[in-house]
Amino acid sequence: MEVANESTAKKPKRLTSVVWNHFERVKKANICYAVCVHCNKKLSGSSNSGTTHLRNHLMRCLKRSNYDVSQLLAVKRRKKENTLTIANISYDEGQRKEDYMKPTIVKYEQDQRKDEAFNLGSSWFDPERSRLDLARMIILHGYPLAMVEQVGFKVFVKNMQPLFDVVHNSTIELSCVEIYMKEKQRIYDILSKLQGRINLAIEMWSSPENSKYVCLTAHYVDDEWKLQKKILNFLTLDSSHTEDMLSDVIIKCLMDWDIDCKLFAMTFDDCSTNDDIVSRIKDQVSESRPRLSNGQLLDVRSAAHVLNSIAQDAIEALQVVIQKIRGSVKYVKSSQSILGKFNEIAQQQGIDNHKIVVLDYPIRWNSTYMMLETAVEYRNVFHHLPELDPDFALSDEEWERASSIVSYLKLLIEIINVFSSNKCPTANIYFPEICHVHIQLIEWCKSSDAFLSSLATKMKAKFDKYWSKCSLALAVAAILDPRFKMKLVEYYYSQIYGSTALERIKEASDGIKELFNAYSICSTLIDQGSALPGSSLPSSSNDTRDRLKGFDKFLHETSQSQTAISDLEKYLDEPVFPCNCDFNILNWWRVHTPRYPILSMMARDVLGTPMSTVAQEFAFNAGGRMLDSNQSSPPPDTQQALICTRDWLRTQSDDATPSSSHYALPLYVEAN
Repeated sequence: MEVANESTAKKPKRLTSVVWNHFERVKKANICYAVCVHCNKKLSGSSNSGTTHLRNHLMRCLKRSNYDVSQLLAVKRRKKENTLTIANISYDEGQRKEDYMKPTIVKYEQDQRKDEAFNLGSSWFDPERSRLDLARMIILHGYPLAMVEQVGFKVFVKNMQPLFDVVHNSTIELSCVEIYMKEKQRIYDILSKLQGRINLAIEMWSSPENSKYVCLTAHYVDDEWKLQKKILNFLTLDSSHTEDMLSDVIIKCLMDWDIDCKLFAMTFDDCSTNDDIVSRIKDQVSESRPRLSNGQLLDVRSAAHVLNSIAQDAIEALQVVIQKIRGSVKYVKSSQSILGKFNEIAQQQGIDNHKIVVLDYPIRWNSTYMMLETAVEYRNVFHHLPELDPDFALSDEEWERASSIVSYLKLLIEIINVFSSNKCPTANIYFPEICHVHIQLIEWCKSSDAFLSSLATKMKAKFDKYWSKCSLALAVAAILDPRFKMKLVEYYYSQIYGSTALERIKEASDGIKELFNAYSICSTLIDQGSALPGSSLPSSSNDTRDRLKGFDKFLHETSQSQTAISDLEKYLDEPVFPCNCDFNILNWWRVHTPRYPILSMMARDVLGTPMSTVAQEFAFNAGGRMLDSNQSSPPPDTQQALICTRDWLRTQSDDATPSSSHYALPLYVEAN
């Protein structure tokens, strides 16, 4: 027995730690080494050294899989207490399973970038890629940069991937700017290769801190005949900024992007924008773009903004009545018993109470419309509600005015919804809607009620200012719709102008011919090799320094080129295209480009003009577009990087064809 025991004692000690699954124990000259089976690195293998240093190596070893790490962590956790504490926040490990489940293997698609640090076809961890993915996530979803400093986020990331070193706020900010710079170069390359021209939308923003911003967005139809838009700049205007400096800011941005020679039209969000601003920009770019002699196609104002503005006039004029109705609605909704009595009276009056009275949200004027609309339907119920405060009682005249204002607002809401909800808002959709508003304003001005006629006159004066600037651009876009052509202009102008309609129709006809001639001259220059597609078109300005300036235009007009002239005439003389709900105007022009080569060039630029600049979520805001506190907190340069890149990455996310330029390539999960 003693011999047997002695023999057993001399038997080599068994290696029990799972760490040794990843090391080979080698003995040389009485020295034991532990050789990593993944990277062949030698470490001390002495029994006196323990296994902590081996675990630490495996945590850093880049040639082993994430699954190996999860096994090590599971064993390590079982040896520790059941509670994990990070930054004084405890998470109960007892709620988890005793053993970690084998993680799902995630594979990246094989079309990875050449500069990837590691092979993305495997499950190896790439810290650089994860850092960029985190930055991209923050940009794409508008998360605050400070989220990386929050304890909950750190705990989540460490439990998900212990090898990832959670970055600091400043580090993730630099990563966001890095993505911005790469994406900016990509957008620059797209715009520089664009065959058509670019339209610029200019919008003013603000913040709760009363900071002012200007957002510049490029709108264009690309070479695949798809309507595109890209935010180019989002600039903070400092307190020393004056309105006349806005033109310098815009011109600098155009030149930085090298698109000043490609500018076709600019859309401002406010009809009251100083005309001097527009004039200075016109002077700067007039030598490098096509426009009519009066420049109408350069200066466009947002249709939705003017409709918003005249809606605000209507609500302001009815403010006293609105306050009374708002008080009445608050009273009815103050208790269930009063609401029950209200509904009972409604039934007695024979009113179908499928609608409930609602209280408005004053900064969203469409909610005020909804409150007024339901209140007008229940006017007799309010009248017979005995406990209603007399201060809230409306006279019959006030109810009639409220009813009229409701009809005004209903029309404006319907039309703004057409603009803001259209997924492909090409310029041709605006003319019939705006003409309908014009006709209704004329009718409203004829009201026998002095209050309503005075209000309508005020609204129409504001609308007329918009119409004087934009009517030609609207008409040209409508003429380029093959379903309408000149017929739609003739139809609406006869109702708007009456006896002077023919004169106005001729203005629209002459306008599109003048613009077409400019494109024809450019086409001739391209054919002669003296100009490139997408380069600047002749303008109507004169320069005495160039004695032969305008000769090409003279040559074109006097040669009576049948091909160039017949392009527009052929289009207008042919029957209109049948109307159908599935009509896609950009696809129509793409298909008919061989038939109308010059006119299609013009149609692409005109149809890409943003006639309205309001997104659906801001369509009815009374206070204009405003940043939230998260968006307004970063420094100006970082703020611009975040907002612009978010717009660019969202466009990529909507694209059905993934691009290898994405910083997070599409994933697929391979089940075990």
